[in-house]
Amino acid sequence: MTNQKKAPATVIADAPALESVLRQHAEQQFAEELAELVKIDDRQRPPNWKLSPWAVRAYLLGGKLPNGFTVSPKYIGNARLIEIAVATLATDRALLLYGVPGTAKSWTSEHLAAAITGDSTLMIQGTAGTDEAAIRYGWNYARLLVEGPSPAALVVSPMMQAMQSGNIARIEELTRIPAEVQDTLITILSEKTLPVPELGMEVQARKGFNVIATANNRDKGVNELSSALTRRFNTVVLPTPATMDEEIDIVERRVASLGRALELPAEKPALEEIRRVVTVFRELRAGVTEDGKTKVKSPSGTLSTAEAISVMTNGLTMAAYYGDGLLHAGDLAAGLTGAIIKDPVQDRVVWLEYLQTVVKERDGWKDLYRACHEVL
Repeated sequence: MTNQKKAPATVIADAPALESVLRQHAEQQFAEELAELVKIDDRQRPPNWKLSPWAVRAYLLGGKLPNGFTVSPKYIGNARLIEIAVATLATDRALLLYGVPGTAKSWTSEHLAAAITGDSTLMIQGTAGTDEAAIRYGWNYARLLVEGPSPAALVVSPMMQAMQSGNIARIEELTRIPAEVQDTLITILSEKTLPVPELGMEVQARKGFNVIATANNRDKGVNELSSALTRRFNTVVLPTPATMDEEIDIVERRVASLGRALELPAEKPALEEIRRVVTVFRELRAGVTEDGKTKVKSPSGTLSTAEAISVMTNGLTMAAYYGDGLLHAGDLAAGLTGAIIKDPVQDRVVWLEYLQTVVKERDGWKDLYRACHEVL
């Protein structure tokens, strides 16, 4: 009798422990804060919401709760914008978070969904290749060929799942999606239904369903929203941080959080180093120095707060693995130069002129001037 080898058993890897995940979802990372808010939240909640609008606001803006527990701020800026966003989601109108790149649109979207529904994962990433199936539904073509159209062959999209469960669907970079695909949202947003004509049925949204979309008008390849679609959104424009201190606070908090997540063996960056990077970004964005005395040219990039966070995190990594663990100007120079010079010709001229006329002449900034010149 011929010996037969057993087929190797299929091994399914266990889900990684939360502490080993590179980036936790908002509802995982801030589970303790959400649980504390649930304990004390006795205010009225819209249908299917985990928290009341008051508690959602408290979660986003942070502060000390009546029970003494401190909630960390997720959004630092105009509180009224968050109130408008939360109030919009309590109605049947969708929310569009609009602004230049790096103004925390995706971050705010994720935390709103986490606080309201406890699930921020029902997301559609908008790209030039996003098709209708990503928004509506798709098909398992193997089953479709064998069985024909059937509920078992249907591939449920995050949008359909949100409608069925009464949760919030997130659409990132809505204006990156082709215009004809964008318009598939019109029926969903106006009628709160998703027709499936192949099965002669429709999915009707449960109470609590809504959509948060993010968009900006600065990227190349942007597709403008039709007026029909725009009318179905309530638009909240998220601006760049209004003050220097506000932006420094944002950068400091996010860099500290990322440093812990990445387990960087480096000291927390000195506030003065954060202030220098933020000052450079704000002056180049505004086209004038903070004291208003010197006009400067602006580069082609947006120089957002998110990019300042990236520069600081990259600098910490350099300090940790190739330095003494303390952040110095030399650790920041390459990241800072890379963030500013997007166009190798035009932006290089702008950066060199800024270094020569502003950085070189500023007290205490000679080390940054020398370090940036070395990498140019």
